[in-house]
Amino acid sequence: MNEDLKNNQPPNDEVDLGQLFNAIGKLFEKFFRFIGSIFKAIFSFIVVILKVVISHFKLIMAVMVAAFLLGLTLQKMKPAVYTSQMLVKPYFDSKYQLINNVNYYNSLISIGNTEELSLIFDIPEASASELKSFEVIPGPESDNERVKAYGEFLETIDSASAKTFTYREFIQNRDIYSMELFEVNVESTKKDIFKSLESGLNKTFKNTYSTRLKEKRDTLFEIQRSNILAALNSIDTLSKVYISVLKEEARRGSTKISFGENLSMEPESNSKTKEFQLLNREIGLRNELVELEEKIVQEDSYFDVVSGFQEVGNKSSKFGRKYTLLFPLLAFLALIAIFSITRIVKFVSGYES
Repeated sequence: MNEDLKNNQPPNDEVDLGQLFNAIGKLFEKFFRFIGSIFKAIFSFIVVILKVVISHFKLIMAVMVAAFLLGLTLQKMKPAVYTSQMLVKPYFDSKYQLINNVNYYNSLISIGNTEELSLIFDIPEASASELKSFEVIPGPESDNERVKAYGEFLETIDSASAKTFTYREFIQNRDIYSMELFEVNVESTKKDIFKSLESGLNKTFKNTYSTRLKEKRDTLFEIQRSNILAALNSIDTLSKVYISVLKEEARRGSTKISFGENLSMEPESNSKTKEFQLLNREIGLRNELVELEEKIVQEDSYFDVVSGFQEVGNKSSKFGRKYTLLFPLLAFLALIAIFSITRIVKFVSGYES
């Protein structure tokens, strides 16, 4: 009898497996119920907003039309704002000074110190008062340039870190100071002021630190150039020696000493081989010298202007200055907030625990 009861009972692993499937099923049921509640809450919120809009449609439309007319009036009264961009490539870490100075210009604009701005940019004080803002943002960068920058970064870290630091992490962790090109945006109510600002902006790249870096670079280049020229002089002297040896060998002819039918010896002469090696070495040194001088020419200043300011700026298209769109939107959001708060207050006032 006891053996029959034992045989009729399911094994423990089958019971545990059934309980596991039941638990997983309940978990999925709760998850989908939670997702459904989120969509239901979003739908309810949209319905409430639409209900408020429909219930007070006339009032909302009247307020938005009034806000549009107010924005249109204010937009016509305020002077137009123009903007222009300059693309620059700084050298010798002068980008830090550029960004710092641009922040300084904005602070002068905010406190209305047009006298200092006039001195910096060498423009009339009346023109300086029409400056509205300066901004520095990263310049355009292609995918190839990003990959190249990533490869150069990997060369500066150890191999273990390089294996774990991905390209995506490199791109996400870059900031404005990691860039090579910078775009300087200027806004002003005077549309033809931008070209006259370039000379003042050019002064922002130079400071004591960048000057010292340039002096060190120039000194190092001069040392390398002197070493290459000295090596070329030595090669030239040796080449003349080998040429004279070759001439002497050609004049005397080849000398061969025989010790029998199968045994002979002739003086070994590597003049031709050595001269060829010297020629290759001279070509390599001259290529190094050309590359060095090209780099000096390319980075002979603290920055390069890739593209300058326009003669006449473009009208600013920032959303914050489009009052005909901004005012109606703010009025609509304010009305929705007021109606919602009113409904909440009524609900709380009439709620009984």
